[in-house]
Amino acid sequence: MTGFELLYQAAALCLTYPDDDFRARLPLLREAAPQLRGFTDHAAATEQGALQAHYVEVFDFKNRHSLYLSWWTDGDTRNRGMSLVRFKELYRAHGLEFTDEELPDFLPAVLEFASRTGNIGMLTEHRDALDQLRSRLTAFGTPYACVLDAVCATLPPAPTGARP
Repeated sequence: MTGFELLYQAAALCLTYPDDDFRARLPLLREAAPQLRGFTDHAAATEQGALQAHYVEVFDFKNRHSLYLSWWTDGDTRNRGMSLVRFKELYRAHGLEFTDEELPDFLPAVLEFASRTGNIGMLTEHRDALDQLRSRLTAFGTPYACVLDAVCATLPPAPTGARP
């Protein structure tokens, strides 16, 4: 176990679409994961519609801020299919079935998996991609960058010369 399970669960919730359930959980998230205060304070002070519009602007219009980890390593190629299968197999090996609501490499799903199992292998394997996403979110000027900052701070550094 890594000791960061609560942070990973909170980060997963922060990186999903901010619906009414997110708004209801926000006070708990602010208390449970002080590392995410930069984002949760912003979310608490932002009107729901504006927060939702910002999420769509940041994550849904371009792959530049993709929350799909295999996109960073495989792009939109055939190889991505095999990467997605690896994620599903890992979940199954831990007794979890992945629903088809999202792809299995969706960062919030991977964070939730790490939270439930303590297995950070996929996060570590995709550390370089997480660093690139964090850098791009920071350059974009979005509070979502602090969520990636907190997650990356829990992981070992990417190997030298790592490239997605």
